Amino acid sequence: MESTKILMHEHEIIKRMLNILLKYAEDIEHNKKVSLDNMRKCVDFIKTFGDTCHHLKEEDVLFVEMETHGMPRYGGPVGVMLSEHETGRGYVRAMADAIDQYEKGNQSADREFAKNAKAYAGLLSQHIDKENNILYPMADEMLADIDDEIIERFEEREKKLGEGVHEKYVNIIEQLEKGLSGN
Repeated sequence: MESTKILMHEHEIIKRMLNILLKYAEDIEHNKKVSLDNMRKCVDFIKTFGDTCHHLKEEDVLFVEMETHGMPRYGGPVGVMLSEHETGRGYVRAMADAIDQYEKGNQSADREFAKNAKAYAGLLSQHIDKENNILYPMADEMLADIDDEIIERFEEREKKLGEGVHEKYVNIIEQLEKGLSGN
């Protein structure tokens, strides 16, 4: 289905951010400074692209349709994905709080950022693997006849975010990756 291909493409973009988070966490653990601005860009990316754009397509469109077509929302794969989305949001809130604390002078708050960045990256890596290899193939079988409708609803979500949002966040990823490579 084209709709799950869209979500898997977004996963590839999100995985690039996970690599950046892991590098920043490693730098912090080795007493290297990471720019607060870059940490903020990571949190903004996750909240806007990862959650508002991507996760809400799953939660408000794909998962709802899977439930409508017979998959229980709780107690099965969809319930696990929803639970992991919430766990991830907790890590992101903790990263944002660590940035605020660091800015207020708590010099060890960067370690909290690193700890939560690593936990988030670990969770999301496994989460993406489960969605790509288990849940999406199930969706492909269940929802093939309404793929066009799902894509249309995805596009409505994108319009609500505003024009150029995807491009903006892909550009942020590219900028951060260049910073990692020293270019």
